[in-house]
Amino acid sequence: MLRSFARRGGIVLAALALPMLLIGNAATATTPSAAKLASATLNGSGSTFQYGYDQVVIGGFKQQQKGVTINYQPVGSGTGRTDFANGTTDFAGTDAPYKETDTKPSGAFFYFPTVVAPITVSFNVEGVKALKLSADNIAKIFEGTITTWDDAAIKADNPKAKLPDTTITVVHRSDSSGTTANFTNFLTKAAPTTWTLGTGSTVSWGASTQGATGNSGVAKLVQTTDGAIGYVDFSDAKASDLTFAAVKNSAGKFIQPNLVSAAAAVNSATVDADLTYDPINATGAGTYPITSPTWIMVMAEQSDAAKGNAIKGFLNYIYGDGQKVASSVDYAPLPKKLLAMSKAQVKKVVVPAS
Repeated sequence: MLRSFARRGGIVLAALALPMLLIGNAATATTPSAAKLASATLNGSGSTFQYGYDQVVIGGFKQQQKGVTINYQPVGSGTGRTDFANGTTDFAGTDAPYKETDTKPSGAFFYFPTVVAPITVSFNVEGVKALKLSADNIAKIFEGTITTWDDAAIKADNPKAKLPDTTITVVHRSDSSGTTANFTNFLTKAAPTTWTLGTGSTVSWGASTQGATGNSGVAKLVQTTDGAIGYVDFSDAKASDLTFAAVKNSAGKFIQPNLVSAAAAVNSATVDADLTYDPINATGAGTYPITSPTWIMVMAEQSDAAKGNAIKGFLNYIYGDGQKVASSVDYAPLPKKLLAMSKAQVKKVVVPAS
């Protein structure tokens, strides 16, 4: 069940734009003949970045296992991690791992990577259809040092562009967000002497900026505000017909956000033993520097047999048919090595006897 979008006059009609998705059907294999699982309901919350993909795989999973329901609320990675740590959900979606200082679940848990995609630097400036931005200029814009689109620093990156004197409106996430964590991680790495707000799921934005909830909220505000700029996941940016900048990477190349450049960034990243990795500002001429990972977090030892089998079935579906449909909704599938590691980790989830 793929997301389908109709665009007329700037209005985006999303076939599955629901605040909470109440569909499921977990399976332990990726064919219609998979053994049917016992009835179970899985509740999850977290990342809005991965939500477009989640809608597809939960919907496809429904076709295989009629007895399993999956509820997922896209409330932001920070809230998802908190819900999971408090034991109020069966799984969580997150684009950033727990920090050492965060409250974590009381038991062992796994990070399961699912897909990857770029975080775009989307803008809405009348008459400007293409833009190149260095990390320093992005940092200055989002900190408020650069306040108009015809600033000399932006002109230096775009000598042929006709830039107006329109005031820049910075749009950011107002909720606790993995997209914010990865975007600010990029600025911390690539513009260390310019960016002063630090990195995290929330930062102290300037008073002149505007906040919005979720990636879709930022996309809508950018879409409707002349002079706006914001960071938005690739899927939501494309669904909203946003225009996004080419961003200078660590090799000094201005790279457009797309699935190929995102996959190149992931291939350059080092994967840790717990399957976390950081593709931000990765090396390589063709890498897009603001590429985001995303994970589903699951307890290592399940307390309920039906739920445990359902979550393992869902993960197996993600690593089977789910990888095949990723690009259709503007996410890149996992590289082969990381995919093999993820499949092996599913087998480590312990489920009690039914």
